[in-house]
Amino acid sequence: MDRPPPVAAAAAAFAGDTDRVQSARRLVTASNNPALDRLAQLAARLLGAPAAQVSLLSDVQTISAAVGPASDAAGEVTPLADSLFAVTATSEAPLVVSDARVDDRVSGLPPVTSGAVRAYLGVPLRGQDGHIVGALCVFGPDVRDWAGSDVSLLTALAASAVTELELSALSVDLEAVRVRWQLAVSAGGVGTFDWDLGTGSLVWDENLLAMFGYAADDFGRTIEAFNDRVHPDDRARVGRALQESIDTVGPYEAEYRVVRPDGSTRWVRARGQTLADENGRAARVLGAAYDTTAVRDEDARIARVLESMASAFYSLDREFRFTYVNGEAERLLGRSRADLLGGNVWELFPEAVGSEFDRRFREVARTGAAVTFEAYYPAPLDAWFEVRAWADPDGVSVSFLDVTERLRAQRALEAAHAATAAAAERLRLIVRVSEDLSSTLDVEEAYARLAQHLVPALGDWCLVTLVDDDGGLRDLGCQHTDPARRSLVQEYRAARLQALSSNSYLFRVWRTGQPTGLASGATEAIAAQLTTTGPARDLLRRLAPEAFECLPVRARGRTVGLISLFHDRASDRLSSEDLLLATEVGDRAGLALDNARLYSQQHRVAEGLQRSILTPPVQPDHVQVAVRYRPAARAARVGGDWYDAFLTPDGATVLVIGDVMGHDIDAAAAMSQVRSLLRGIAYSTGESPARVLSGLDAAMQGLDVGTTATAVVARLEASGERTHVRWSSAGHLDPLVVTPDGAVHSLDSGSAELLLGIDPAATRSDHVAVLERGCTVLAYTDGLIERRDTSLEERLALLRSVVADLAAEPLEDLLDGVLARLVPGEHEDDVAMLAFRLHSHDRPRPPEAGPERLPRGLPPVR
Repeated sequence: MDRPPPVAAAAAAFAGDTDRVQSARRLVTASNNPALDRLAQLAARLLGAPAAQVSLLSDVQTISAAVGPASDAAGEVTPLADSLFAVTATSEAPLVVSDARVDDRVSGLPPVTSGAVRAYLGVPLRGQDGHIVGALCVFGPDVRDWAGSDVSLLTALAASAVTELELSALSVDLEAVRVRWQLAVSAGGVGTFDWDLGTGSLVWDENLLAMFGYAADDFGRTIEAFNDRVHPDDRARVGRALQESIDTVGPYEAEYRVVRPDGSTRWVRARGQTLADENGRAARVLGAAYDTTAVRDEDARIARVLESMASAFYSLDREFRFTYVNGEAERLLGRSRADLLGGNVWELFPEAVGSEFDRRFREVARTGAAVTFEAYYPAPLDAWFEVRAWADPDGVSVSFLDVTERLRAQRALEAAHAATAAAAERLRLIVRVSEDLSSTLDVEEAYARLAQHLVPALGDWCLVTLVDDDGGLRDLGCQHTDPARRSLVQEYRAARLQALSSNSYLFRVWRTGQPTGLASGATEAIAAQLTTTGPARDLLRRLAPEAFECLPVRARGRTVGLISLFHDRASDRLSSEDLLLATEVGDRAGLALDNARLYSQQHRVAEGLQRSILTPPVQPDHVQVAVRYRPAARAARVGGDWYDAFLTPDGATVLVIGDVMGHDIDAAAAMSQVRSLLRGIAYSTGESPARVLSGLDAAMQGLDVGTTATAVVARLEASGERTHVRWSSAGHLDPLVVTPDGAVHSLDSGSAELLLGIDPAATRSDHVAVLERGCTVLAYTDGLIERRDTSLEERLALLRSVVADLAAEPLEDLLDGVLARLVPGEHEDDVAMLAFRLHSHDRPRPPEAGPERLPRGLPPVR
């Protein structure tokens, strides 16, 4: 069969990506790594596949590791167009092929037409720079349906393969840098010094003079001339090292920065020795120094790479003291760098003495040969680690991964292969339940579906009960292994709880938190606990369970639900292992239920707090005010956005929109303080908006309100058919004005003024605009328009367009329409909106404006 043209075309395009090809070639040079062979063997064994390969894809395919019938293919180079790996890589997602002969994506490729590959599962390898550099695959000559767990396991192994490749490439780079540095030192560039402690004369050779940026005539030949060029932050440390050498007539070593006359900074490493006179007193200091700037820069680059690695890394000197630790190693070892650096690994981790770690690290230090092994470290780490150790010029470098979970999964999978298919399905039950509980925001719905997972794995039929917050019980879900009897179980579910007596098995398990059950005679035993009225007893006898178990679903020390499992035969009663499995399933479900309950409580409290702070606006005559607040979709769902509208004693309407920095309850609390201060200042003083903001800024500083905020304060002053709006902005977004003819423009404040909470002395300006009756003004916070994937200018243009479309709508509908179009679904920031519309004096107040609402004691403003 001819190769499908799309495969060849995709391979050609893939090979033409020069950046990607270069990234892959860098890893090819480091792909001679025994760990890759081990990963390929692990993939084949865990997935039960005859063969597995790791391939790197530049402009050709290089097989880096292979196991199975084609294990001798390792090291082969083949064209991309003939490669199943190329199809995997170009798809940028796992390639799952149950029968390659009938799959148009791969059916024409040589490995398929030759009969070597029938079933195939491949996962792309993505390097740290984001480019796809190869693939890890398992395959075989027979048809096979791959499970989702197979894809997940191979994806995890692919991540380990990328880590090994990146680490090997880094080792090659590091060694190259070290070699270049040693060659440079041997070729020259090392300067020498001689300091006569008696005369104070300091003699440097030409290399050292050039290193410090001195000409021969400029150098004062004194220690002060040396100190003048040492970086001020290093001067004291270097001085202490020299003085210690002199005091002990011993060695001197220091690395420091030199600031040259042109302002450039160089790193210099110096070593020397203090020599004594015939009386044993320090007489002179001799030594040499060399420029280590390039090494420092390269070390910094390597450190950045090491910090970004998914695997943990540390290095030890020849005395097995820590000299470098990356962030992931800190996390896995449970200690900070400050605790580790300079410390001896055997003293800090005494359980490693005499262990596999001890033997292998000393083997590397002795032989210089790299090793890879797995070993367990007891509490407090209590974890299995996959370790790779190799010699470096200064000692031993170590990279490692916590493989505890992987080994657990591997052992569980090996146990499943040794057991029956039914037992294997039961072991996978926990995974399915966890996925189901995490796949929906409606945890009760997922909990109800729990019965479908438990039957038939753990029972012939099942009932799932929820304990409500008020202490009531609800049977949420049920299932029967016989489809013809499911309606019967549903009827029993509807009738059971009302018929059970308070001392029945179900209520007893609920009260005590202890499981119960019967090995035989379950039907009559349960029937005796049901009332004679109603259909429950008859339904139970028709279902006729012989045995049952009732298990509590617990979380954080409380019973949140109950699981009732029923068996048609006594022999089907749960074994001790199955009972543990059912308990584990229940615990996972219980935790999900309790988390949902706690989140719901937090949500209600937080949102109630926010709503209580944001009071309804006043509604003066001829001015309709509408507001909206939408909390963030995540976290505590509260934030620092607010609005306000109130009347001052002189009859003016004051309107405020603002945003305190932050998106949590702390931000909401700070917002409450700022809002209350502003309202009090504006009401009591009757000052202009700019003076109100200045007063608020001073109050925030004086009362130590430690936050920053943006705000717009506007004051409406009616004058016949026109209304003057006087406003001032503290770094806030400009409101929009919609004229009666539907035109939209901004209330432009000119140059932006400073946020609140930064400088109380900042100058603030008032601006005045004249609004006709029928005009609408919309103020809003940044949550309405800011999105990560869109520029602010684009979002502002969209807002103007939406407001123009909705200009003729009633004010409340306009706000709802803006929210619906600009903030659909999930959003990360809270949103506040305030709008007012000026109605004409010559017509009655429109119904949609609602009743006039004014503070007690203030007359209507006409």
